[in-house]
Order: sequence, then C-alpha cells, then structure tokens
Amino acid sequence: MPVLAQVVTTPSDRFEYIPPVAAQNAHRILVKPNLGYPVGPPATVSMAVLGEVVRSLRQHSPKAEILIVEGVCSKVAFDTIMARVGVHQLLSEGVQLLNADELELQEYPNRSPSPVRFKTMWAPKLLQEVDCCLSVSAFKRTQLKGAPLISASLKNLYGLFPRERYKARSPSSRGQLHRPSVPLVLQDVYSTLGHFFAGGVVDCTQKFISRDWQPDRGSSIPIGQVIYGDNLLAVDRTACQVGQEELPDYISALETRLETRLETLG
Repeated sequence: MPVLAQVVTTPSDRFEYIPPVAAQNAHRILVKPNLGYPVGPPATVSMAVLGEVVRSLRQHSPKAEILIVEGVCSKVAFDTIMARVGVHQLLSEGVQLLNADELELQEYPNRSPSPVRFKTMWAPKLLQEVDCCLSVSAFKRTQLKGAPLISASLKNLYGLFPRERYKARSPSSRGQLHRPSVPLVLQDVYSTLGHFFAGGVVDCTQKFISRDWQPDRGSSIPIGQVIYGDNLLAVDRTACQVGQEELPDYISALETRLETRLETLG
C-alpha cells in the first residue's frame, strides 16, 4: 500500500504552488532544486517551475529567508552552471543561492533499523537550521547496469552530499553513493535526510530519457504536468504514474518499511 499523503497534479501552464504548512509563515526555508548540470530542462528543473515555488513561498512567508541550495555534479564550475541555467533571475532580497559543497557539514544518523551501507551520512548543517526543506526536481529516467533508474524528488537529494567526501574515481561526482547501487543507497538517503523535507515538487513538463547513465544527455517526452505534495515518496510515486514509468523498487521498499513501522507503533 502507498504512503498516505496529499499530492496535487496540475498542468504545467497552470501551476500554482501551495506550500506545505511548515513553509507557511516560516523564517528560513531551504529549497533544493535539481540544477546540477550545465544544461536546461528537462535534464534540470525549469525556471518556470522553480520560479513559481519561490514566488509562492514569498507570498506565504513574506519575511522568510529563502535559501536555494544545490551541489553540482559536473566538471563545470558551480557559478558557471547557475548562470547558464538562469537561476540568478530568481534571486532578490531574502532569496539567496548557496553552493552545498561550501557549506558547513553535519554527520546525520541513519534512522533505519537496518542501513544498507551508511549508518551516518554527511550533509549541510543548514538542514537542521531552517524551518523546512523542499525538493524541487526534474523527472528523469537513466540506465544503470542495464536497469532503469528513476530520478525525482528523492534522488534530487544527492546534490546535498559533499563531493569531497563521497567522490570515487571522479572528483566531480559522488561515486561512493553509487555503491552497491543507487536504488539501495537511496534508502539510506531517505532514512537519513528524508525527515527534514516537508514537501517535494516534480517538474513533469517533460520527461527526460537517457539511453545510458548520463543524466544530462538524452531525449524528452512531453507530459505537461507538475506534481507536488508533502511527502517525497508519495510525490515520486505519483510522478511515476503520470510519467508512465514503473514504480522504482526503492520507493516500494521504503513505503513497506514505513507501513510496517506504523503498524508496530499502532
């Protein structure tokens, strides 16, 4: 059974974001967009969708400090990528852009009773210093080891982890988070950072499809929808349904674990 949560699906050209309760009348809000590559949508989230999220957050929390936080996954420099994708047009008084790789780090415990690989994970200390965090992602399908990998609001959190600590062969990526596999490590990611996120937005205006592992080179299929809600797993589940993709194993596994925990507590 899926995790119960409120999820909204709306046409992209009529997208009007309503933030979760935690982001309304907040003092500090962290927005994690999917902007880690020097290319535009659908490989990255569109400025139309991200801009509507920022606009609505400002409307519902006029005095809030909105922090757009991203960590890139490219040989291209952070500042160059951000200029190329156009995020600077969204910045104003009270709206800042921060490089996740330059932030002070905190070691966070994995709340899962049976971690896949990481009992703790390092990520920005800022996550626990804001009123809420939001994930704003593209919707992508790549191929890893012959199997499809769906990237949406949960996979988007990869950009928060410092490359210096999680790099493998390439210093520009986070190769350690691909072992033993991304779907398995995503379970650790959710159990470590998921509780900080009060909501997710998935830009399904177009579905990005890669023929291999490269998340910035591929083709697109128009879908014309934006999905948002207060639970990352529920939002990603709905995005897969709308995008006509099979539900990833990592979402099913996490939903089953959460349901078992609720039954135990009940």
